[in-house]
Amino acid sequence: MTWLTGTLLVVGLGLVWMVIYDLTQRKHAILRNFPIVGHFRYWLEAIGPELRQYIVTSDNEERPFSRAQRRWVYASSKRENNYFGFGTDNDLELASNHLIVKHSAFPVNTPNPTDPLYDSEFQLPCAKILGGYRQRRHAFRPTSLINISGMSYGSLSGRAVEALNRGAALAGCLQNTGEGGVSPYHLAGGDLMLQLGTAYFGCRDAHGRFELSKLKDICAAYPIRAIEIKLSQGAKPGVGGLLPASKITKEIAAIRGIPMGKDCASPSGHQEFHDVDSMLDFVERIADATGLPVGIKSAVGETRFWTELALQMANTARGVDFVTVDGGEGGTGAAPLVFADHVALPFKIGFARVYHEFIDAGVHHHVVFNGSGKLGFPENSLFALALGCDMISVAREAMLSIGCIQAQRCHTGHCPAGVATQNAWLMRGLDPTSKGVRAANYIATLRKDLMRLSHSCGVWHPALVTLDHFELLNVGSPSKPATEVFDQRADWGLPSPADQQVIRTIMQTPYKERGPLMDAKSIKQTSLGSDLISMN
Repeated sequence: MTWLTGTLLVVGLGLVWMVIYDLTQRKHAILRNFPIVGHFRYWLEAIGPELRQYIVTSDNEERPFSRAQRRWVYASSKRENNYFGFGTDNDLELASNHLIVKHSAFPVNTPNPTDPLYDSEFQLPCAKILGGYRQRRHAFRPTSLINISGMSYGSLSGRAVEALNRGAALAGCLQNTGEGGVSPYHLAGGDLMLQLGTAYFGCRDAHGRFELSKLKDICAAYPIRAIEIKLSQGAKPGVGGLLPASKITKEIAAIRGIPMGKDCASPSGHQEFHDVDSMLDFVERIADATGLPVGIKSAVGETRFWTELALQMANTARGVDFVTVDGGEGGTGAAPLVFADHVALPFKIGFARVYHEFIDAGVHHHVVFNGSGKLGFPENSLFALALGCDMISVAREAMLSIGCIQAQRCHTGHCPAGVATQNAWLMRGLDPTSKGVRAANYIATLRKDLMRLSHSCGVWHPALVTLDHFELLNVGSPSKPATEVFDQRADWGLPSPADQQVIRTIMQTPYKERGPLMDAKSIKQTSLGSDLISMN
C-alpha cells in the first residue's frame, strides 16, 4: 500500500465516520439533512465576520432579520453568550427611527441567583386577566406575556409544531395553533390558543361552514385556553390563506377536512358574519358555549372598523376579550409581493391608531391587547407594551430559535432546516425534543431582557413602562419623544390602577408563592404592613 493509497483510505474512512455522525446526531438539522456539506455553513458562519469586513453585507443590513438579530436569537436559544463586544455598530446620529430607551437614575435592582425573588425562567405574567372584564367562565391570567403566534401544522412541519409546543410547555406560555386546527403535534404539553380562520378548519361541516358542536368538542378534548378569530394577518391582509397541494399530506387533509391533490385556499372573509354587529354576536355565541375568552386578530387597514368596534363595545353588552394587532411587516408564510410590501400599516402606526379608538370609547381597560409583527426582540417588545399592548406574540423569531436559517423558501416546501416543509427527509433533521428546549430558552431570555429593561426604567414589570421612557432618533432632525411621534399621552398605555397594583405585588412576591395572586383582580394593602394583602 502506497502512502497515497493509505492517505485516501484514511480520508475516506474519516468522511464515512462524519456522514454517520451527521445522520445520527440530533443537535443540528442542517447537518442531519446535508451530511458533510452542511459543515461548510458553520465554517463560513464562523469566519463570516472576517469575510464581511471586506465583502458582502454588514451585520445590520440583511432583511427581514439582520445577522446580528439572528445571532442574538441563536445564542439565546442555546443559552450561550448573547452579548456583543466593542460597542454598538449602529451610527446612532445617522439612524432613522432608531429607538432609544431612557433609563432611570434610580433603577430597580434585578434579583441575582441568591435573592428570594430570583426566578431562573424569568416568568412575566400578563398584567390583565384574559376574559376577566366580561367574566368568562374560564378567564385566567396568562403566566407569560410572551407567547407563540399562530403558525399552522401544514405551513410548518409536524416536528416544528411539536418543538414549539414543547417549548411552550417548558416556558409556561401559550402556543397559537394557527388556522390549520389542532394536530397531534400540538399535544406535547403546552397550552393552546385555538385560531379560527375563514375556513374554520377542524370546526367545519362537509360544506365548509362553521359548526359550533365540533368547536365545543375540540375545546373539551384539548388544552385550549382561549379562542382567536382571525380576520386578517400582516403577511397578506385581505387575502385568504393558501396551502399548496405539495405540502398537503393525508394527515393534514384529515385534520383540516380537505381533499388531497389540490391547493387548500381559505376565503378572504368569514361566512358567519359580515359586519361588526354580527361579528360580536358570533364572539358572544362562542364565548357562551365554551366559557373561554374569545378575541380577534387583524392587521390594520381602514380605521372605521376599529371605531365601530370600540363604540359597540362601549354601548352594548357584547365585546371581544382580546385584540391581536398584527403589523404589516409580519408574516411567516408565502404572500403575494404587493400584499407583503404595500398592504396594511406597520405595527407601531397601526396599533397606535387602534388603541386610540379604544381610549376614545373608554374601553381600553376592558380588553387585553396582544401585539405581533417583528416584536420578538426586547426593545421592540418593550415599546409595544408602552404603546398599550399587554401581551406579545412571536412567530418568525420562534422559528429561528428551533433552527430556521432565513433561507426564505417557506413557500416552496423545501425548507433546508425542516421547519416549513412536509418533506420527510428534510423534516427528519429537526429533533423536537432538543429544539423544544431551545424555543423555551429563547422565550425565557426575551423575558429576562424585558425584565432587565423595565428595571433599568425604574419599574417592576414591563407593562409599567410608559412612552416617556422612549425617544426616536432621526437623521437631520432633533430626536423626538415617543409621546410626540405617536400623539399619545405617556400614561395611556398603562393598565388600570388596580391592575398596576396587582402586577406590582406579583412581581415583588417570590415566584413559588404567587399562586393565589394570579387570580386577583385587586389588592388592598392593610395597615399592618405591606406583606399582608386582601384580594377581591
